[in-house]
Amino acid sequence: MEWLSAENVVAVCTAVLGIAASGVMVWYERRTPRRKRIGYRVQMDNPIGDDVRLGRANVRLGLFDEAPDMTDATLVLLRVENDGSQGIDRDDYTSPEAHGLTAVFSDRTIRGVSVTQPSDTDHLMDHFTAARGFGYDGNTLRVPRVPLNRGDHFKLLVLLSGGDIGSEIRLSGGIRDGEVHPNRSATPDEKPPLFSRAARMITIMLTASVLTLATIVVTRDDSRPPIGCASGSLTLTGSTAFARALREVAQKYEGDCEGASIEVDPHGSTAGIRELEAAGAERKAKGTQGSPPLVALSDGPKPTGLPQLRENRVAVSVFALVVNDDIPLTNLSAQDVRRLYRGEIRNWRELGGPDLAVHLVSRDANSGTRQVFQRRVLGRGEIANSSVDCVHKDDPTAPVLRCELDSTDQVLATVAELPGAIGYSELNEATRSKGLHLLRLDGHTPSVDAIEHGTSAYPYREIEYAYTYGQPPADSLASSFLTYLARGNGQDVIRTHGHIPCSTPEGLKLCAGTSGGLAGDSGDAGD
Repeated sequence: MEWLSAENVVAVCTAVLGIAASGVMVWYERRTPRRKRIGYRVQMDNPIGDDVRLGRANVRLGLFDEAPDMTDATLVLLRVENDGSQGIDRDDYTSPEAHGLTAVFSDRTIRGVSVTQPSDTDHLMDHFTAARGFGYDGNTLRVPRVPLNRGDHFKLLVLLSGGDIGSEIRLSGGIRDGEVHPNRSATPDEKPPLFSRAARMITIMLTASVLTLATIVVTRDDSRPPIGCASGSLTLTGSTAFARALREVAQKYEGDCEGASIEVDPHGSTAGIRELEAAGAERKAKGTQGSPPLVALSDGPKPTGLPQLRENRVAVSVFALVVNDDIPLTNLSAQDVRRLYRGEIRNWRELGGPDLAVHLVSRDANSGTRQVFQRRVLGRGEIANSSVDCVHKDDPTAPVLRCELDSTDQVLATVAELPGAIGYSELNEATRSKGLHLLRLDGHTPSVDAIEHGTSAYPYREIEYAYTYGQPPADSLASSFLTYLARGNGQDVIRTHGHIPCSTPEGLKLCAGTSGGLAGDSGDAGD
C-alpha cells in the first residue's frame, strides 16, 4: 500500500513525536506547579596542605605556610543558585531558625568563609550577617535567608581542615512549594546547560526523524510510471540486429511498470515473422480471441501475403559492411561489392588489397540484415553457401568461399578472426568490435547523424518494423509496450544504440516511405 511507504511512516512518526512532545510540555506547564528551587554545586574542592589524605603535597609560601592548621587544609567553592521558575523571598524559607539553609562538610572542620556574588547583585551581601544567622560551627555552615530572583546566585569560598578531598558536601533546608537539590558539578567558568536533558533528547529525536525523512525524499525516485502501463507476459522475437536495444527497452519497461514480464528471444527477422504468423494461426484455429502475446521485430517489411500482420514503424537502422583488419581497404564501390558477392572477385589483390582469398561471411536466410543487404545494396540474392566452418571450402566448384551464420555477433567475431573475411552487421554493433573496420560505399560513410540530417545517400539502411498478429487490445501488454517503444521512454534507448526513432521529426521523414522503401532514397540498388 502506497500510504505505508517509508517516507510516509517516518513523516507520521515525526509528526506524532512532535505533537506528543508539545502535549507533554503543555501538560507539564498546566498540571505541574511552578516550583521554587534552590540548586547547589561544588565548583572547587582543592587541597592546600601537604598532609591531605586524598590530595597531593603542595608547596606553600606566605600565609598558607605560616598560618596554623594549614598542613591538611582544603578550599571548597560552593555555588548556590535559584534555578527554578519563580523568585524566592525571605519568607519562602521554612527553617525554624534564623538562617535558611545549612551546609554540612562531612569529616572536615570549617576554618573560614568568604562570600562572593555577581556585580549586579550587591544587595545580597546585606543578608550575610550574624544577626540573620550567618555563621559556622565545626563542619556546619549556616546560610541566611537570602532572597534570590530567578537566575540569581552567590558563592561561598570555604577554608576547611581535616577530612578527605571529595568527601560529601550537602546543602539542606526547606523552601515553601519548592525544594533544595544538588546540580551537576561544574568548573567556576562553566555555564549551566541551556536546555534540560529531556529537551535535548526530544530535539535530537526530532532532528534525526526530519533528517531521515529528508534523506528518503531526496534519494527516492520520483519519476512516475509511464501512462498506460500493463501487466502480464510478452515475448519479443525477430531481429538479432535490434536485439541489444530491445533488451534494454524491455528491462526499462519492467522497471517502470510493475507486473510486466518481457522475454527477448531473437532468431532473425524472417524466423520471427514466421513464428508470429504460426502463433496467430494456431490461436485462431482454437477459436481464441485476441492477438497472441508475441511481437516480431523485422529489419525491413514483412513478406507479401501476410495481411493479418499489423506493422508498427519503430526506427531506422543503419548497417555496414565490415572487413578483417588485414584488408587495408576503406572504400568500395557498390559495383565492386556486387561483383564480390557474385563470386567474380576471388582475391583482394584484384581490388588493390593484399594477396588474400575472399571469404564471404553472411547471415542465414532468416536474417533481416541479409535481406536488407540483398535488397538495398546487391539488388539480388547472394550466391550459394559453400562452407560450413567459414574456413574450408566444402564445394570445390564454388568461385569463392561463402558461409552463413545465425547472428550478428557470430558474423562480427568470425570476420575479426578470419584473414580475408568480409561481412555485414548493424552499425552500432560493428563500431564496438575489434579486429575489423567499416567500409564506405561509393564514398558514403555509414553515419547515423548524416542520414538523420539528410546529408548522406548511404544505401545500407532500413526501417525497423514491429509486427503483431492483428490489432492487440488497447489495454494489453503488447499495445502498451509498443507505445513505450515507439513513442515513450524507449526512444532514448533506441537512440543510444545507434538507431533513429521514427517518432522524431527527422525520423518521421525517413520512416514516411511506403513498405519496402525509405523516404529520401536515391538511385536503384540494382545493377
